[in-house]
Amino acid sequence: MLRRRRLVPAARMPQAGQTVHLPRGPELWLRFPLGPSSLLGRWMMRDCEKAPRPWINANLLGRYKSFIWLTSDNMHHQWLLLAACFWVIFMFMVASKFITLTFKDPDVYGVKQEPLMLTAMTKVEKIQVPEEKCLPEEFQPTGKVFSEDPMHQSLVHVKRIELLRNVCRDAALRNLSHTTVSKFVLDRIFVCDKHKILFCQTPKVGNTQWKKVLIVLNGAFSSIEEIPENIVHDHEKNGLPRLSSFSDSEIQKRLNLYFKFFIVRDPFERLISAFKDKFVHNPRFEPWYRHEIAPGIIRKYRKNRTETKGLQFEDFVRYLGDPNHRWLDVQFGDHIIHWVTYVELCAPCEITYSVIGHHETLEDDAPYILKEAGIDHLVSYPTIPPGITVYNKTKVERYFSGISKRDIRRLYARFEGDFKLFGYREPDFLLN
Repeated sequence: MLRRRRLVPAARMPQAGQTVHLPRGPELWLRFPLGPSSLLGRWMMRDCEKAPRPWINANLLGRYKSFIWLTSDNMHHQWLLLAACFWVIFMFMVASKFITLTFKDPDVYGVKQEPLMLTAMTKVEKIQVPEEKCLPEEFQPTGKVFSEDPMHQSLVHVKRIELLRNVCRDAALRNLSHTTVSKFVLDRIFVCDKHKILFCQTPKVGNTQWKKVLIVLNGAFSSIEEIPENIVHDHEKNGLPRLSSFSDSEIQKRLNLYFKFFIVRDPFERLISAFKDKFVHNPRFEPWYRHEIAPGIIRKYRKNRTETKGLQFEDFVRYLGDPNHRWLDVQFGDHIIHWVTYVELCAPCEITYSVIGHHETLEDDAPYILKEAGIDHLVSYPTIPPGITVYNKTKVERYFSGISKRDIRRLYARFEGDFKLFGYREPDFLLN
């Protein structure tokens, strides 16, 4: 507690109504606490010094002293409160940055990302690239050298097509690599007649950006930046006709003459992306995934019937690996496009595609596809955040860590055709 100090010696303490001589010098300066209040106190005591000398009213002096000490005490508390507020704000900002850095979803790169988060991801994942690239060695890109060497780049794409054709001829894999060119397949292929291009949609592999490219080429918008997000997937408004909308003869003519391409990604990582996008985050708010499809999977495939959580990845894997999954697929309709095989979506052994891009090397493949299609001078593929397309083995291991080996093997048995056709290594770290 602060102690009030006397302004005059005790022997000469004045009585009420009396006046007292106020000397100049050191005994006038009080030892106020440091801070603004001490300046205020000194300023007020200088006022006392400037009063007509040699006398000053004792009552006035007492009021000055009381006012100075009250002001000092109040301002001291105000400064403490202000400092506490700044500390709380600072801690909140640090916590916000940590949360953003930790929980940002790297799969969604159609939206603007935090630069800090992307830098951190790039540093972590680039260390893992040499070990975790899933393509066979002869097909692996070599970063910037790959982009700057057109001959090597063309050779990589030629070898990808050769691999596809060889696997298509493998009779042992015929049931996993072949399908009929049904309406379901033709519905997946978008047409740009103006530039003679066919693009087969493979969801969860950056297809939104390719749709934007085709929308601009068809003339609906002059640039990718102008396209509203809600238009891209609205097939009645985006100006992208499906191949199924043409007559049989027109379909065949386009399949024979047009430039055709699609993009693939590690099959298991794509399934993780589909699960997160449709059953966990659901950014475009498609309630039927959670309220219709998820309950249907849970009813049939959840082992613990007392569990009340929403759809878990284990339930999802058990559904996809079930040889009798098709009866549920029929109920779910076209919503299954987010997790069915590339074979079921694009019929790569029945349709002769010009180029097959890989999500893991999309920074190099996108410009190559635009150049091969003859449209690189008309449009550019949207900027890809650094590191966002790199295969993430750690994430795959984490999601499959609670899944039984039996369920993983059944899942691989269904998607083995996708692994073989497009050069992805068998995930031994999960199967054995």
